[in-house]
Amino acid sequence: MKYIEIIKNMTLEEKASLMSGKDFWQTQDIERLGINSIFLADGPHGIRKQAEAADHLGLNASVPATCFPTAATVANSWNLELGKKIGEYLGEEAVAQKVNVLLGPGINMKRDPLCGRNFEYFSEDPYHAGKMAAAYIRGIQSHGISACVKHFAANNQEERRMSIDTIVDERTLREIYLTAFEIAIKEGKTKTVMSAYNMLNGEYTNENMHIMRDILRNEWNYEGVVVTDWGGSNDRVAGLLAGNELEMPTTAGETNKEIIAAIKSGKIKEEVLDECVDRLLDLIFTTEDVYKNGYKQEFNVEEHHQVAQEVAEESIVLLKNEGNILPLKKGVTVATIGEFAQQARYQGAGSSIVNPTKLDNTLQCLKDSGLVNIGFEPGFERYGKRSQGKISRACALAKKAEVVLLYIGLDEATEAEGLDRQNMKIPENQLDLLNALYEVNQNIVVVLSCGAAVEMPWITKVKGLVHGYLSGQAGAQAILRVLTGAVNPSGKLSETYPIRYEDTPAYHQFPGKEVSVEYREGVYIGYRYYDTAKVNVLFPFGFGLSYTTFEYSNLQVSKDAVTFSITNTGDVAGMEVAQLYVGCKSDDIFRPSKELKGFAKVLIGAGETKTVSIPFDDKTFRYFNVKTNQWEIEEAQYNLMIGASSADIKLEDTLFVEGTGAPLPYDKAKLPSYYSASKANTIDQNEFEQLLGRKVPVSKWDRSKPLGYNDTISQCQYAKGTFARFTFYSIKFAYWFLKKIGKRTTANIIMMSIYNMPFRGVARMTGGVINMPMLDGILMMVNGHFFKGLRHVLKERSKMLKGVKAQNITQAQAMKEQKNG
Repeated sequence: MKYIEIIKNMTLEEKASLMSGKDFWQTQDIERLGINSIFLADGPHGIRKQAEAADHLGLNASVPATCFPTAATVANSWNLELGKKIGEYLGEEAVAQKVNVLLGPGINMKRDPLCGRNFEYFSEDPYHAGKMAAAYIRGIQSHGISACVKHFAANNQEERRMSIDTIVDERTLREIYLTAFEIAIKEGKTKTVMSAYNMLNGEYTNENMHIMRDILRNEWNYEGVVVTDWGGSNDRVAGLLAGNELEMPTTAGETNKEIIAAIKSGKIKEEVLDECVDRLLDLIFTTEDVYKNGYKQEFNVEEHHQVAQEVAEESIVLLKNEGNILPLKKGVTVATIGEFAQQARYQGAGSSIVNPTKLDNTLQCLKDSGLVNIGFEPGFERYGKRSQGKISRACALAKKAEVVLLYIGLDEATEAEGLDRQNMKIPENQLDLLNALYEVNQNIVVVLSCGAAVEMPWITKVKGLVHGYLSGQAGAQAILRVLTGAVNPSGKLSETYPIRYEDTPAYHQFPGKEVSVEYREGVYIGYRYYDTAKVNVLFPFGFGLSYTTFEYSNLQVSKDAVTFSITNTGDVAGMEVAQLYVGCKSDDIFRPSKELKGFAKVLIGAGETKTVSIPFDDKTFRYFNVKTNQWEIEEAQYNLMIGASSADIKLEDTLFVEGTGAPLPYDKAKLPSYYSASKANTIDQNEFEQLLGRKVPVSKWDRSKPLGYNDTISQCQYAKGTFARFTFYSIKFAYWFLKKIGKRTTANIIMMSIYNMPFRGVARMTGGVINMPMLDGILMMVNGHFFKGLRHVLKERSKMLKGVKAQNITQAQAMKEQKNG
């Protein structure tokens, strides 16, 4: 241990106190030993350090900071250097706000397009997500502070996220859901990891010895700190045993007492606590070094805004360009239509929400674009209400223009932390507008703003489609520069766009509604499923158009790399993302037909040819063998494919690779759907259990049992207590009523912060206002013993207040003695 001398001088109570927060965002300090509090702040795409009362839902405004494009947006750049640059600028702003730990990036897989937090995540591919995350981390930590990779692991739905049990087989867990974390930790060297809310195969993630000890600590040799997601601690002692150093936010000392009692009783050894304290001290001292001799408390707002624009420009994806309608020539008359042109949709909602330093506006930026904007009409109501008047006025304007610029997408209340989307559709009132515009002017260019995949049955009615994703505070200007050709678009999709939601691999298993969610599709997520099962998609993974054209040639394969040439055959410079996919030709072990194993983004001048080399690494040919319980290489011929997307393979060759001689992990006859892949989205329970190697748990609530700590408020509908059922229906009514009157954001907060909250969260998230003994009383009330429970609550609250008063007196006396001494 690094800080053994300091730890020797600490009391047991002091050591335990470091294991949970001082308040909502800070760790505990111990002044006599020179141990300062450090500050943790949300910040996947901009710093969210709240100036007023703290919360985890983005309700209260934060100190102004640059709102960079979200991770889902930047992932489309496929540019690792750009990711590192964003990290550097995020790190600089974090230091300016005296933040020690920046809570990001988020690298959970996009298992399903409807996950409400997909806008915060990079990709449906673990290799791609891991590489981008490692770049961000290197940039952030170059300033001496810590990044915090989240959410570890298999957190792929928002509904019931604090209690859902993710059931996934070991190979899928390793290859799909842990690989991005492995890359981020080994290559990015992150100092902090955030555990997820959910359970994983029957255990809460921050108590799960398999992922926390066997894999994270022992296999990956991670020596940093693990922090819970806010309110995500279930059993504090079990978490400590698993190596979870820091519980956030504060529990006002309640869980510290649990740790002390466990050590005194011999349940855990004090050495376990000492190891956790040592790792936390290392995080505190190393991230405080940057502030020792003063620090720059300001940053160049304009420079950072310009970087946000550059990032957005390189991340925008051109999806359709019929008849080369784009780029728009100078002097073209345009009708600007769509609510999002006036009030941009530029970031997600929830804990990642940033208070931007400035915000570009499309209508203002149009004045200097070279286009002639003849007017603006909103055309639709932002939150879905139909308005024929708005449509009529928009159509009247569209008739007068050469081109219609139509700004549509998803609103903030549809894509939000704590909620999953209900469907993949653009709101009907926006499609009504599009259909009406098509009747009066067919030169429509759609600018799409949303953080995840959507269905596009309407795409035949537009000639141009520019996808800005959620492009940050400078996105409006960036999009116009792409539309006018000042920037040649080079973004490529980091997720597949299916034709319809029913085609998706997890369609029948998303989300888990009650106890668990089963990942029956196994390794077949995203393009791994569509390409292997030969399911047609609208836009494949890695797809994106340019204003120039590229030609691939001269593929050469060695044992260490692939090398090839790309020629820009157009008349403007452009950037191309070349992608390396690998597929095993053996069918002894079921595998996706191709998997991304490398990529490179290159700038090529008009008529220029560049040589590109993509090296192999330890992940190029590996698979996880469940019999040997380790990574193996299957001896076989492998297809090496160079593509402009997963579906557009330009060059191909084979390479024989020697294997590790491991036994075959599966009985092919027992897993027919996995070997054929064509039915990977309709796998039955029996076959999934064959893959899993055990019976799956019952996925429904046992409604005969009394409700407990890990049951949710939503389960009060089955409670024995009239009080609890009344509370449930009151919450349901409030949600319905708020949506009805247009208060969708407020309605969503009810679902995020109350409806799906487990009862233990009431204690974990209230900073000691309600403790676990009081919660016992609340549960008595819920389970039909109203007055007994109420008496218990009042008794325990009185006891708690007396304890706080006594503690304050003791602390005051100690301070007085210290002062006099």
